[in-house]
Amino acid sequence: MAVIVPTVTVETPQEYEAQLGVVSEFASRIHIDVADDEFTPRKLLSLSQVYLPQGKTSDIHVMLAQPGLQLMTLISLRPNLVIFHAESEGNLLACVQELQHAGIKAGLALLPDTTVESAAELLLHVDHALIFAGHLGYQDGQADMSQTKKIAAIRALNPTIEIGWDGGVSDENVTSLVAAGVDVVNSGGFIHHAPDPAKAFQTLKSLV
Repeated sequence: MAVIVPTVTVETPQEYEAQLGVVSEFASRIHIDVADDEFTPRKLLSLSQVYLPQGKTSDIHVMLAQPGLQLMTLISLRPNLVIFHAESEGNLLACVQELQHAGIKAGLALLPDTTVESAAELLLHVDHALIFAGHLGYQDGQADMSQTKKIAAIRALNPTIEIGWDGGVSDENVTSLVAAGVDVVNSGGFIHHAPDPAKAFQTLKSLV
């Protein structure tokens, strides 16, 4: 069964505390974004400012140019999952293996222009593939549903992999995303910008 996972995409510790507090009231799994202003056009909360809520399954989406430089910090946080970008620099396979050796799941995110074929070697080794269809460092945006075509190719490479989606999720497309094979539906703007975030979250859950 697919799971709805609220995202936390913020610039400051104060915003982090506020968004994390909101979604922790109703979600059991949370997706936390960190980003520099080299890989992304917007700098988000730095990894040194991240703390994980107790009793929750926390995933960290690492939008950094050189994520390997932060590997020890990531391991020390003990998240459920760390998602690197296929387009970032460094020895990502070594990072994946070190995370898994530490008992942490490893994921790989693909930007819209990145093909499954170009990331095939890494996709064979990771636990999670994130199809990124939004705008780096921002919530909201329009979901590029054509990216769902990557799902079959990823499953052909790695049949047991968990597949996530990030970008433009709403009550109008969540059912189609799950029908296409998405396991983890990450949602930011639809939840956080709603008058009642808990109700928005429950709306998405009811549709999957």
